[in-house]
Amino acid sequence: MHLKRRLAAVIGVGIAPLVAVCLPATTASAHGYVSSPPSRQAQCAAGVVECGPIKYEPQSVEGPKGLTSCSGGNADYAELDDDSKNWTVTPVDSTTTFTWRLLARHATSNWQYFVAGQKVAQFNDGGAQPGATVTHQVNFGNITGRQKVLAVWNIADTANAFYACIDVNISGNGGGGGPTGPGACTAPAWDAGTVYTGGETVTRDDHTWRAKWWVTGEDPTTSGQWGAWADLGPCTTT
Repeated sequence: MHLKRRLAAVIGVGIAPLVAVCLPATTASAHGYVSSPPSRQAQCAAGVVECGPIKYEPQSVEGPKGLTSCSGGNADYAELDDDSKNWTVTPVDSTTTFTWRLLARHATSNWQYFVAGQKVAQFNDGGAQPGATVTHQVNFGNITGRQKVLAVWNIADTANAFYACIDVNISGNGGGGGPTGPGACTAPAWDAGTVYTGGETVTRDDHTWRAKWWVTGEDPTTSGQWGAWADLGPCTTT
């Protein structure tokens, strides 16, 4: 019996290194994405655009630092790199607030914003742990028109970053809209007693909203990301 115990112990010691080698490497325990203006993965999660498995985990677009792709190099999320998809373009001013929603907070090196490969803003955190939401005021300078913004969250203690692409139309105004800002609100006003089916649009609080499925009585402004309404952006009432 003593011989059997010694043999089992020797086998266990020999196997342990193999198990350690075979275990998958862990990634950053942080997850997040840009929720406003709605990033591509936020639109996927809201059902505004059909784009595969990222719909269920918009916060998981993670890849090595230094990439320039919307998918973070993840083949499963490659649809985020497809500029031909019907992404909602949000009208914004030359100085715009970007909001990150963090489902798991992690020590942060910095946040970066790029347009056409040019870095337009960087915010350094120096390894601090962010809150559940993070906002940045990004100034686009002389950049105007329809653009794809690449937002990057660089984690402090891993080699990884989180990526989000946001489609915007930059008016060039410093704030408050203007001639090239949001268009007129053309959808009918939301009515609490009306039954709406998926795809129908309404106007509520100077925003246009699209129903994701059958809904009645749910106020679009309190629907939230996982509710029945997708926020298509601001509009102006006459």
